[in-house]
Amino acid sequence: MKKIISFLTILLLFTGCTDLSNTPTKKSEAFFKKYQSLDNNVLVDLNGVITANSNMNQKQKDIYRDIMKKHYQNLTYEIKDETIDGNSAVVNVEISVTDFKKVIDEADAYLLTHKEEFNNDKKEYDASKFMDYRLEQLKKAKDKVKYTLHLSFTKTNKEWTLDKLDSVTYDKINGVYNY
Repeated sequence: MKKIISFLTILLLFTGCTDLSNTPTKKSEAFFKKYQSLDNNVLVDLNGVITANSNMNQKQKDIYRDIMKKHYQNLTYEIKDETIDGNSAVVNVEISVTDFKKVIDEADAYLLTHKEEFNNDKKEYDASKFMDYRLEQLKKAKDKVKYTLHLSFTKTNKEWTLDKLDSVTYDKINGVYNY
């Protein structure tokens, strides 16, 4: 037993007491856990996107917010591998998300053949009625889709940080990637 404790003490002296959460893999896990736990920063970003959308009324924005919260909580991920090259790293992650792209495409196709269903009392197309329909379809979405993400990290002052994500990565996380 003394030999094991001595070995561990020597190992700690040589490796230093490094922060075990400061690896690209651990940073990737923390990133996705923020979505799953509806971290405040995730909600602030979501609210910013929703607020900027002028195609929805307030009730529709509230419904969409709830849909996305559920989507984020149901997001699953699996770290596939990590490659470190000096102060750069890439973590490959497979995520599984609700396939909202499929639902949106199906709703748009339905509109093309059923446009009169979305007319107002004056027999004019009402985009708000269609948005209600689309949101109902998104609420019912069950199909999942898997995507592989390649998350890039940079090490600065011994700290790994996630590089800025591109729009394709965000589209995949949000389930709207045009595959």
